Amino acid sequence: MPGRLLRLLSLLQSRREWSGRELAERLGVTERTVRRDVDRLRSLDYPVIGTTGTAGGYRLGSGTHLPPLQLDDDEAIAVALGLVGAAGGGVSGMAESSMSALAKLEQVLPARLRPQLAAVGSSAEAIPRPGIPQVSPGVLAVLARCCRNHEIVAFDYDGRARSVTRRRVEPHQLLTLGWRWYLLAFDPGRDDWRIFRVDRIAEVAPALHRFTPRVLPAPDAPTYLVESFTSAQYQHSVHLTVQAPAATVSATFEGVVRGIVEPVDPSSCVVRFSVDTSAMLLTQVAAIAALGPFVVDHATPETAALIARVGERLKQSFG
Repeated sequence: MPGRLLRLLSLLQSRREWSGRELAERLGVTERTVRRDVDRLRSLDYPVIGTTGTAGGYRLGSGTHLPPLQLDDDEAIAVALGLVGAAGGGVSGMAESSMSALAKLEQVLPARLRPQLAAVGSSAEAIPRPGIPQVSPGVLAVLARCCRNHEIVAFDYDGRARSVTRRRVEPHQLLTLGWRWYLLAFDPGRDDWRIFRVDRIAEVAPALHRFTPRVLPAPDAPTYLVESFTSAQYQHSVHLTVQAPAATVSATFEGVVRGIVEPVDPSSCVVRFSVDTSAMLLTQVAAIAALGPFVVDHATPETAALIARVGERLKQSFG
């Protein structure tokens, strides 16, 4: 009996709402037994809320006391690894907070899981990547809440080229790519979808007005983000013909997807990419050059001169 109650509690914590039939099927009991078990949880001060009607069911409400969080073995290790990874990410102050949370998690886990969690905490460490912009966890929390609640949000945005502007948008989803955080939102003032770097967002304020979510012009948010990067025109744009298979060249764009690779034949391809810094340009060109000879088909004069100048310096350095 205690084991089934813990399993029921774990199911209620795993998603917002369950029907009685779904819970009965998962637990291998009758719906009447589910109702009795729910009553037992309520007697233990767990705020299980029941809804009526054809779509009625059960959900775990918020109460004055936080109920114990039930995690199975794999979930506990997944949380631990996530905390270790967060320590090396692009969110400011997360290293100390993640390790503190990991220590608290170890204290409340069953004895059989503590050695595994201790091994993760002592043997795994995420190395922060230098130069990655840090975002405020408070800003992320507000934006995430507004995305979930379909609530309009206002903020100051440092667009660099256009200085700081006050924006009022309909937030859709937070995304992370290449260790950077992005907000995908619809901007009514510009009547179009926009992608904002979260590290350039400040003075976030929910507008306390709800909106009806719009249909995204892409299969999903990650696809929209990647397509936006591949079609954007940054300061340095270049087209190359590379004597290497397209699949091999595509692998060089892992992490920050801003390149388009099109095969010419089985042993060569055309690469088009656009980046906003000379350092990133040279990094991509150098990675491609390591795969095979290439020809610059198109580039702005500044970009072409930069590639030629660095190439000549490398040639002189190695005689």
